Amino acid sequence: MIGYYIHHHGHGHLARATSICAHLRNPVTALSSATLPGRNAAVFDEVVELPRDDEAVDAAVDPTAHGLLHWVPRHDDGLRRRMAALAEWITRARPRVMVVDVSVEVTLLARLFGIPVVVMAMPGTRTDAPHTLGYRSADHLIAAWAQEVYDPEWLHPYAHKTSYVGGISRFDGRRTPPDADDSDDRPTVLVMGGSGGSALSSGDFRSWKSRHTRYRWEGLGVPGGVWADDPWPSLCRADVVIGHAGQNTVADIAAARRPAVLVAERRPYDEQHATTAALHSAGLSVGLPEWPDPDRWPELIERARGEDPAQWARWQTSGAAARAAAIVDRIAEEEAPT
Repeated sequence: MIGYYIHHHGHGHLARATSICAHLRNPVTALSSATLPGRNAAVFDEVVELPRDDEAVDAAVDPTAHGLLHWVPRHDDGLRRRMAALAEWITRARPRVMVVDVSVEVTLLARLFGIPVVVMAMPGTRTDAPHTLGYRSADHLIAAWAQEVYDPEWLHPYAHKTSYVGGISRFDGRRTPPDADDSDDRPTVLVMGGSGGSALSSGDFRSWKSRHTRYRWEGLGVPGGVWADDPWPSLCRADVVIGHAGQNTVADIAAARRPAVLVAERRPYDEQHATTAALHSAGLSVGLPEWPDPDRWPELIERARGEDPAQWARWQTSGAAARAAAIVDRIAEEEAPT
């Protein structure tokens, strides 16, 4: 049995886990505080819903254990029940390996039970004490991006146990839908949001749409706007995609080979700033450190349209989830208990 811990914030960790687990040879149990929809849970042999440990944030006392960890508030009932549920499952299921995406605390708990751990690395500057502790204790690290494009120095000490598998997209291998008959010949600009929080608002989107009428604007996942469980058709027909630089959004744009303007949202450890800078430097997209003045959109959109979208092949989305799954399966099979 393989255990797979999925962080509950946003949709990205779940989407990545679903993509990887669809390729695993060995049975897998998903462990998460998120409620997993049935369509995603189909790739898991078992689902363990964990208690939340962040519902008493205002009353949290020493949540970092004097800076050594990220979130272990003292005397928190949710944390206690959560760790007990993880420990009970490990004792019962005796997993051969635990995949953690992402939590330093879950990484350490599994390792303290003697379970090998595969940790999903994250972009940004992860040199703080908790990340260093988690990465050092991991048996293997999987970086879901192309090393050729983004090769952070802080990961170099773990080079002997790090695999760069490429960007993991749920749309890998999916066919591009046929073009729809349309009399509107304006370039289509797709603005993609996400569920992890954004400085963008539906009002911003409406103002861009009314100000720059030379483009046909479509919005998906913009706060306060339309959400689409399947953005693939919209993504494929867009002439330019404007989006944040979350790992799944970047991988989906790369899989569709669309010109893009990527904006770094504020995230811990400058995750998205590191990603946009790397992609911009490599010529894969137009990258911005913050949302621009609305008057700049025509310039930025036309700059993106001038880029070669075939360059997205360098992000290595083709087969990325399968490569990650093969690593997990190999470790699980090497660690079969006697």
